[in-house]
Amino acid sequence: MPDKPSVLFVCVHNAGRSQMAAAWLSHLAGDRVEVRSAGSAPGHAVNPAAVTAMAEVGIDISTETPKILTVDAVKEADVCITMGCGDTCPVFPGKRYLDWTLDDPAGQGVEAVRPIRDEIKALVEGLIKEIAPEPAA
Repeated sequence: MPDKPSVLFVCVHNAGRSQMAAAWLSHLAGDRVEVRSAGSAPGHAVNPAAVTAMAEVGIDISTETPKILTVDAVKEADVCITMGCGDTCPVFPGKRYLDWTLDDPAGQGVEAVRPIRDEIKALVEGLIKEIAPEPAA
């Protein structure tokens, strides 16, 4: 893995799970990791319940926009993490692929999104320990 690993989070609409995961990784790992997110069929806007749930923990994703998944985005990533997008993510040799099974926040209220947000945080924390641990003091 390079000095600064690159992670791509992918879900169908790039409006909930992948946006929250990218925000958590950016927030928790800072500039130690390059972070992107995309969707196989991007929505028109980020899920308002996801925006609210992340705002509750001090992370603003209100200005994010769903982005289309491209072959180049996958090629540039060291780790590609899918979240319910099935087989739509292209696979390239030498890349690491993870599939996180998470409930879809689409159409859910903030009460249903909070546990998804918290589960994503725990998964991201584990990922950081593996690919970008804090430098030794």
